[in-house]
Amino acid sequence: MNYTIDKSLDASGLLCPEPVMMLHKVMREAATGNVVEVIATDPSTLRDIPKFCLFLGHDLIEQKETENQYFFYIRKN
Repeated sequence: MNYTIDKSLDASGLLCPEPVMMLHKVMREAATGNVVEVIATDPSTLRDIPKFCLFLGHDLIEQKETENQYFFYIRKN
């Protein structure tokens, strides 16, 4: 996908519910159309972040994972 990351949130090492709580704060501060990158290590983010986006109407434009990290790219609506 082709997009520019406007804000980045490194939630590595944090456990549920902290990554989503921090993401909520970042999204409130972001401008409409901004893309926010989230880096996490908690496997529960694979469930929680897509549900967060669905519930609040943001676009989860990409999701990737490596051996021990999860990456989410979210466009604020």
